[in-house]
Formats: sequence, structure tokens, C-alpha cells
Amino acid sequence: MSTTPTPPATPTVLAAGDHFVLPGLLADEVRAATATTDSDGVAVRELTLPWPHTPFGPVAEVVEASGTEDELIEALQGVEVCVTQMAPLTERILANCPDLKLMCVSRGGPVNANLEAATRHGVAVCYAPGRNAVATAEHTLTLLLAAARGVGDTHTDLRAGVWRGDYYDYDNCGIEIDGATVGLIGYGAIGSRVAKVLVAMGAHVLVHDPYVRPEQLAGVAEQVSLDDLLTRSRIVSLHARVTDETKGMIGAEQIARMPRGSVLVNCARGALLDYDAVCDALDSGRLAGAAFDVYPQEPVPADSRLLKTPGIVMTPHIAGGSQQVAHKASRIVAAEVARFLNNEPLAHCANPEVFAARA
Repeated sequence: MSTTPTPPATPTVLAAGDHFVLPGLLADEVRAATATTDSDGVAVRELTLPWPHTPFGPVAEVVEASGTEDELIEALQGVEVCVTQMAPLTERILANCPDLKLMCVSRGGPVNANLEAATRHGVAVCYAPGRNAVATAEHTLTLLLAAARGVGDTHTDLRAGVWRGDYYDYDNCGIEIDGATVGLIGYGAIGSRVAKVLVAMGAHVLVHDPYVRPEQLAGVAEQVSLDDLLTRSRIVSLHARVTDETKGMIGAEQIARMPRGSVLVNCARGALLDYDAVCDALDSGRLAGAAFDVYPQEPVPADSRLLKTPGIVMTPHIAGGSQQVAHKASRIVAAEVARFLNNEPLAHCANPEVFAARA
């Protein structure tokens, strides 16, 4: 049985990049990866999508996409392979692009692709797990340290020309990582990296993750229940994926279990957290600080409480953005194109059932 859809001798590849994962990066990596394949070379077209200058959003039935169906339908005519980060893959696009056989999404998951429709149309969809794990872990640590030491408010005051000596008061001082108990909700590629750095800094790390194996935590962290983690941790950082079970998992009830003066960090997904409950907890002193890179609505509305509540450090969903990530993502999807052209098994296929349909 063939392990991949049979490629043409000289395929055309669309490098549908954006202003982060540049079309030129995708194109260069595809050419480099396919230079020694069994094909007769590749023809690469480039398309620039507007993200992040224009926020991503839903396109027809898919989410977190950039570009329009009409734009992609035109660009994909005569194209067998598309490498992209944000381009949508919808039922309408698939129905109007019969030559397409492979869609490589340079993200941790292909949320911008309709997998069911792609399978029906015989299009394999790949993704790029772990591409931004290092960048997101480093950014999480940046925000965690900033929130723990009150950097957000002190920075704002100083930029406004206000020198406040009372930040040195005992009740206003931040906390050190050394000797602190830090709870991580989720222990995947990002959470596990954060844990190792925190341990090196002298923290005692607790982990709540129903899918983690004990051997993964050996010598690094202690696995506990969610309630135990909340009641024991001075700092809590979210690293879970959004599922039906995790959506809204941290709200007022959970925050109330945390020690007074704790810090809460979220660089995962906005849907995990009740942000109004966080603002209430900051106003009451239950939380001493919070740090966010993700939000329930992006961009953050101008009237959001998050913009007015003291104690919050914020960045605009950039934790996974580094120059290295753009290169890693491009290399991962380019390697899948090379496997496709050599009729080899794909490493990160989200709909392997497409192959069974072709058998």
C-alpha cells in the first residue's frame, strides 16, 4: 500500500507565507529539501498573506486563518503542494483546487484546515509540532519573572517619570524563584522546558497533567492533583491545550484556592482562563501579579479591564515568535514535501486515513 499520495514528476509548490514565516523562507527550504528527491525538481510560487499585520480569524468553517478563499483558489490552480502557516483550507477551496494533494501547515496544529473535507478530497495535511516550544518556554519565563517582581507597573511608572520608593516596601516587594513552589498546568513540549529552567533556578515544581508519565517527571517535578497544585503554588503557569475539559478550567473558584499574593501566568490559550476573575483577584489582593500573552478576544478591546487593572504584564500573543521559529517551521514542512516527493511516509500527518482511502 502506498504511504503517501503519488506525486507528479515535477510538482508545483505554493509557498503561502506571511510577514513572520516569510514566503521566501518557505520557498528556500522547499528547494533545499527537495534538491535530492526523486522528482525532476519543483516549481515554487510565492504568496504573501496579511498576518500578523491583519489579525487572523475564521475563514468559512476554519479558524485562525489569514487570506480569503478566493485568493487561495486563484493561487492554488495547478498546484499540487501548499506550504503555509496561515492559509485556510476549506471545503470550497478543496472543491475548486483539484490538483492539490498535500497541505503542510507550519504550526503546532492545522487549525486552519478542514481535515474532514481534506480527507474526502484526498489531500494529506501535515503540521509542525514543537516548532515554537523553545520560544514559548523562554517567553513564559520572561513574563513569569516580570510578574513575580512587579516589572509591569514599575516600568509603566518609570516611563511616566514617576520614581516610587514604596515599591521597596515589604508588602510591595516581589518574590524570588529560588525556594518558591511553582505549579505548571500541562507538561508538554513547552511546560517541560519551563520546568527544567525553574528547577535550575531553585524552584520546587508541581505538575498537573493527566497525560504525563511518571518517568517524564523524574528528578524534575512532582505530579499532583489540580487542587493540590493550586493550594501549594505561589506561582501558577498554564500550558494546557484547549479541549472541552480544559476550557475555562481556571476561574474564580480555582483562583480562590491559591495562596494570597500569588502570581498567575498564561502563555497557552485565552480560553483556559476567566480573565474577569483574575482582575477581581488582583483588585482584592488575592493575586499579587499576573502575566498574559493570550486573551479571550484578540486584539484586546480598548475597554477591557485587563488594560486598567494594576499588576498585569501583557504581550500581544508573541510568545511563539522568534526568528528561529520561522526557520524551524519552514524546515519542518519542507522536509514533509521531500518525503512526499520520494513517496515516503509523512512524519506529521493529521489525517493519515487519506492513505487508506487511496489504497
